This record gives sequence, structure tokens and C-alpha cells, in this order.
Amino acid sequence: MSRINTLLFTLIAAFSLSAAAHHGWSEYDGSKELRLTGTIAESGYEHPHGHIKLVTPGKTWVAVLAPPSRMTSRGLPPADLKLGSTVTVVGYANRSKPEEMRAERIIVGAKTVELR
Repeated sequence: MSRINTLLFTLIAAFSLSAAAHHGWSEYDGSKELRLTGTIAESGYEHPHGHIKLVTPGKTWVAVLAPPSRMTSRGLPPADLKLGSTVTVVGYANRSKPEEMRAERIIVGAKTVELR
């Protein structure tokens, strides 16, 4: 194998491993869907995934959202994640981080946005 082919193979393998590690959705319990309504206390619209801190009765959650490009293309601009807004998030709890969930969809006002 030429040095260029070896380098390309190494880069592709490294990228594949990092992508697989990044999307470790198995750390979320897909057998128990959560539906949480609360107030946004913090929001982030950045890569690799946006997030909100959702204050619900009795607990504050960090909801991992979709990448910004997907949220924008599906109709969820940053302005919809205003601090103090009431939203409903549907998703799955993290198995090892009891305050974190992966959001599958978010309901803002009368609009439901599918994130996955």
C-alpha cells in the first residue's frame, strides 16, 4: 500500500471511530420514553448538538438536542429556545447521568419539531 493510501485509510478509520463514539446513543434508555414540560433556564445552539436546561417540577434536566443545522432545517431557530419559555421535550434518560436526556422531539407553543 502506498503511503498516501495508508494515510487515507488511517484518517477514514479514525473518523469512523470518532463518529461512532460521538453517537453513543446506547447510553440512553430507549425503553422508557420521557415527556417533560418545563421552563428553559439555559440554551445552547452549538455543535455538535444544541441543548437546553429544562426546569421541571422537582428536577432540572439537560436535554441534548439535535445539531444546529438540523434544528434550523426542521423549523427550530435559536429564537424559539428563549430563556423562560415553557416547552415540552420527549426523549430518553441517560443511563449514567440522571440529569441528562436525549430529546427526540420538542414542542414549542403549538409547534412540534422532530429532532432525530
